[in-house]
Amino acid sequence: MLDGDAPPNPPAPELGLARIPGRGGWAPVRLAATGILPLALAGCLVGPDYARPTVETPPAFKEGGARPMPPRNWRPARPLDEAERGDWWRVFRDPTLDRLIRLIDVDNQNLRAQVAAYRQARALVQEARAQLFPTVLGAPAITRASTGGIERTTVTLQGSATWEPDLFGRVRRTIESDVAAAQASAADLASVRLALQTQLATAYYQLRYQESLQSLLERTAQAYQRSLTIAQNQYNAGVAARSDVITAQTQLQTTQANAIAVGLQRANLEHAIATLIGRPPSELSLARGSLPARPPTVPVSLPSDLLERRPDIALAERNVQSQSAQIGVAVAAFYPTVTLSASGGIAGDPARNFFSAANTFWSVAASGSQVLFDGGARTATLQAVQAAYDAAVATYRQTVLTAFQQVENGLAGQRILARQQGAQELAVQSSRRAVEIALNEYRAGTQNYTTVVTAQALELNNEVSALQVRLNRFTNAVSLIGAIGGGWDTSSLPSGEALKQFTPLPIDRGQAPRVDE
Repeated sequence: MLDGDAPPNPPAPELGLARIPGRGGWAPVRLAATGILPLALAGCLVGPDYARPTVETPPAFKEGGARPMPPRNWRPARPLDEAERGDWWRVFRDPTLDRLIRLIDVDNQNLRAQVAAYRQARALVQEARAQLFPTVLGAPAITRASTGGIERTTVTLQGSATWEPDLFGRVRRTIESDVAAAQASAADLASVRLALQTQLATAYYQLRYQESLQSLLERTAQAYQRSLTIAQNQYNAGVAARSDVITAQTQLQTTQANAIAVGLQRANLEHAIATLIGRPPSELSLARGSLPARPPTVPVSLPSDLLERRPDIALAERNVQSQSAQIGVAVAAFYPTVTLSASGGIAGDPARNFFSAANTFWSVAASGSQVLFDGGARTATLQAVQAAYDAAVATYRQTVLTAFQQVENGLAGQRILARQQGAQELAVQSSRRAVEIALNEYRAGTQNYTTVVTAQALELNNEVSALQVRLNRFTNAVSLIGAIGGGWDTSSLPSGEALKQFTPLPIDRGQAPRVDE
């Protein structure tokens, strides 16, 4: 920390350039630049050099147990396998889901906005990098004047250059900060893209659940229709009460109404999917399907790998680096600045030896400045930047902890929901057998219809619960894949050199070809 306005390091010696006598041009400028350029390139970098903050990483996930072997339909992320790395949804082997998720890259406007934000951050790198170079101006002029009846034309071709050498690394630290910020923006883009993909996958399986639920209610209504026929026959035979028929009718009609109500939920989910792919709901109509029986097993690697696979962790870590570089920028403000300038050109009558040495002019100048007193403004700025760095470190560590929690939750869900599904399926089988026995006993006249209704209601509840567990397994699998970063890897981030060359991201190449719907 700094006290008052004292510089954090001893100031560098002041630099100056003497005017070099001579005529005819730019030799003095070249000599001056030759003398100062090594000093600029050898200038020190004040402020801390970046190092990734330490974070406590457990050796294994608590809920993971032994590391599972990847199933045959899952391919782990490989930094050099660009085509496969992002297609995590292929593990579900659903062509419709594959098609829908790919459409996110085409028209999703939230993603387009994030791409624009990345382009803006990338342009800031170029803007900061431009400060390393001199500013060169050209100022041609032509004047026509008359004196004592004599008209004269004067043409001036003048150029000037101004350069502030980066002696203490202010510009280089700014570039470092902007590069880290652009990488953070790229990681944010990947994080938003992954979130949209998982939202669509979750909505898709919720839609399939609603379709399976509707099919279940329709089948149940058909079974209740048969039960109503049995109750009507028993009543006609005089062995059952009229209330049995009314109860059976009520049960059938309630189930039919519930089946109709499911259609609203399905329609809302289809509209949500259309919005996620950036299309009006009227343009998307999905064929009916059903919820698969079981999701794939999601393999999870070591917790330390999570630091390289989660885009939100990469985002938080690059923000730390950006703030670290800003400390160097704030420290550089305590040091003097040197400005070099040069100008020269030709001025004279273009008809009279315009390019002669007598018409040339030039000047070279160097100046320096040092803030002697600012009321502690620079110290306050440095303290604020250091506080922002500490906040970024805390955010990074909290992001890592949250990531570990999400993976542990997903692993626990993967294990527990699989056991719950097995137990629920046994309950479904038992409830079906109970309904069959209750109907047979009712036909034989040894059981009342209340027992049949109770058994049928229990069967339907178990069937719905089994469907809900299946949905939970699929949504948990999607969440777990998102928690481990999908197929993303930090190698996907653009390097500093790529950012300086405006190298685009894979998604940053205009409109992707539309997938046939």
